[in-house]
Amino acid sequence: MTKKFKKTFSFSSSLGRREFLQMIPLFASTSSTFAQDASPVAVQKIHSCDMRVTDVNRSVKFYQDLFGAPVQARRGEQVFLRVGDGPRFFSLRPTLPGQEPGFSHIGLSVAEFDAEQIQFQLEKFGIARGVAPAPHQSRLSVASTSWLEQQGATSELFFADHEGLIYHLTSDNYCGGNAAGGGRCGMPEQPAIEGMFTLIDYSHFTNFLANRTRANAFYTQVFGKTFQAYQGPSAPVIGVGDGLQFLMYVGGEEESAPAVPGRIDHVCFSVENFDVDRLLARLVDYGLKPRENPQEKAPLMHWISLRMPNRGGAERGTPELYFTDPDGLRIQLQDRSYCGGTGYLGDICAQR
Repeated sequence: MTKKFKKTFSFSSSLGRREFLQMIPLFASTSSTFAQDASPVAVQKIHSCDMRVTDVNRSVKFYQDLFGAPVQARRGEQVFLRVGDGPRFFSLRPTLPGQEPGFSHIGLSVAEFDAEQIQFQLEKFGIARGVAPAPHQSRLSVASTSWLEQQGATSELFFADHEGLIYHLTSDNYCGGNAAGGGRCGMPEQPAIEGMFTLIDYSHFTNFLANRTRANAFYTQVFGKTFQAYQGPSAPVIGVGDGLQFLMYVGGEEESAPAVPGRIDHVCFSVENFDVDRLLARLVDYGLKPRENPQEKAPLMHWISLRMPNRGGAERGTPELYFTDPDGLRIQLQDRSYCGGTGYLGDICAQR
């Protein structure tokens, strides 16, 4: 085991030596894959995400009804809805012909953002410089590359990992504006109603990949992060840096080249006063129906998943609340203290 591997994956006494030792075989085969002399990208927080939807106006109304999220910026048909106090946001834009609704990318803020420097750092981790994918181009065709996209006066930095999962890297003041740097937006357009829930911030993203071990090894090194909790022996969550937010990579252990791109399964937002019964009652009043089949992917459904001790949850279960939007995209809501760990609120983590 290399010295860097020991440092990156050091165990916390809060997790226990046994849990750490269980994880070692998962990373022993991949720890030497990445550059040993590379400096990590200084990711600060989850900042944004982009969703492709079939009807932008319908989706804007839905999310404003739920969260009271003001419109922070507009760029053509793309609408940027503020998360919490901003400038964090999620954006909605129409699907292309033949395209399915889904999450396009995850946005992360980087300290002292410098696109040229970040691309140089990414090269050290095997992410070559490339060009932006064309519409309908497979995300696998740009896997392991980074690129710049010109949006008005703003040059924006993206990269795709080994399985074509795309990230947008920005400064922490990026709001989606058209001015240089994207950090200047006008007064937010306030919705007509307050919204049913008080949206605080992002909590996490859960992503499905063909090889979860490779992804966990890659992201802990490229972002210089550690595990803050475990949702099972082979299901760590990677803390983004504030002790609450995290990225989670689940899926298989395929070692061959992926046949399909990785996908963002769901986003989780943190809300004030997390009370399952109260939240469910409001979703039901709004017209959402209970999900009857776990495999069902219909729109406007709700369900509760009780994460038990075998998945790092509380003795009687850590309740996790999910619903689907008008396009069937999965959204999770948790308490603002949720960090992916144990306890009823999921707020007991190694790094807290």
